[in-house]
Amino acid sequence: MFVVKQSQDMVNKTFRFPQELVERLERVAKEQNVSVNSLVKQCCEYALGNMAHDDK
Repeated sequence: MFVVKQSQDMVNKTFRFPQELVERLERVAKEQNVSVNSLVKQCCEYALGNMAHDDK
């Protein structure tokens, strides 16, 4: 289960997302009382840690 955590030190990068996704991220971040930046970081970490592995 995905649990939102509080923030830590960050490196500045720029990414482009569809407007609808940004709005969803902003809504969830506000509900969880974290920054959008922190939420995106945690979503990426979760996705990378739970990717299917190709055993070739």
